[in-house]
Amino acid sequence: MRTTTMISAMVLALTVAFTTWAGEGAAVGSKAPAFSLQDQDGKTVKLEDFKGKVVVLEWVNPDCPFVVRHAKAGTMRDLATRYADKGVVWFGVNSTHYMDAAGSAKYRSESSLPYPILVDASGDVGRAYGAKTTPHMYILDREGTVVYAGGIDDDPRGDKGKGATNHVAAALDQLLAGKPVTVSSTTPYGCSVKYPK
Repeated sequence: MRTTTMISAMVLALTVAFTTWAGEGAAVGSKAPAFSLQDQDGKTVKLEDFKGKVVVLEWVNPDCPFVVRHAKAGTMRDLATRYADKGVVWFGVNSTHYMDAAGSAKYRSESSLPYPILVDASGDVGRAYGAKTTPHMYILDREGTVVYAGGIDDDPRGDKGKGATNHVAAALDQLLAGKPVTVSSTTPYGCSVKYPK
């Protein structure tokens, strides 16, 4: 009897957690939440200033092994460089509560990133988007609608090599070709975003 009650309670808790997760943040097809953040150099960046552009948001935490792995592999750096020529704007967003602009600047420099890292130590923007992991990726179309949300690829363990499917690249290719994004939502993987408590 006790075991059945405990299992029922666990299932209920997981259901509530999933429902909360699924209902939060910037859902695919919805308008992306507006924001104004400072980058690693103190420059203010407003999402509204990029209306008419395709925007990629990448949640980062320089202390997360998944982020470090992708930085070493050049995953995001190479994608951002490739699509910059096609007018795509890329931002890292650091919602790590204990990380300041200097920490983001160091990570950007050490990883040779061609895009700014926006400082969101309060976690307000991360929570508005529903960012759960680092990395967690969002693509916004030229009208500011979320057209992709989820993982960078289908390789959480990092063992697929060239056999991995890069969901962000596939979504950007379709979007830039004027086609609908066929895989618009995937499960993100990585470290949990370290929001303030």
